[in-house]
Amino acid sequence: MAPIPGSGLAKGLAVTLRTMTKKTVTDQYPDAQPDLPPRTRGVIGLFEENCTVCMLCARECPDWCIYIDSHKETVPAATPGGRERSRNVLDRFAIDFALCMYCGICIEVCPFDALFWSPEFEYAETDIRDLTHERDKLREWMWTVPAPPALDPGAEEPKEIAAARKTAEKLAAARAEPNEPQGGES
Repeated sequence: MAPIPGSGLAKGLAVTLRTMTKKTVTDQYPDAQPDLPPRTRGVIGLFEENCTVCMLCARECPDWCIYIDSHKETVPAATPGGRERSRNVLDRFAIDFALCMYCGICIEVCPFDALFWSPEFEYAETDIRDLTHERDKLREWMWTVPAPPALDPGAEEPKEIAAARKTAEKLAAARAEPNEPQGGES
């Protein structure tokens, strides 16, 4: 059966009339900020104090968009006769967001919780070369990272916290006991 001429136009007009009578759902973005879900992936924030320059994030990145430079520094011995230690000092930490595919592998592999997802998404630049953000900018985004969700009140206490609490209680009990004389002394 051949289609009736103009039936496509009639269907299109019907859709237009249906949507014209409904309330719009468009957010006026620049004027009104969108309500983002709590776990939104925006940019990556760096908590520099936790970074030990282990380079795991840069090695695991499939796009090779993380640039890290560091140097070794000698730390004097903590006790007399002890040996000096060396530690890595972070010189440069940069992420090229023009290359980044926002997979989150760098955040997952970081053993010291130095990288976090920030819900910040307004970081557009007019030049693509400006999308490589250094550690100062990454640190600014760190302060926009939301707090982790509260623990489930019915959940079991984490083993680490339980062990720390038990140790603290033992120490408090040991300090509270009066000094008893040693056995055999009168």
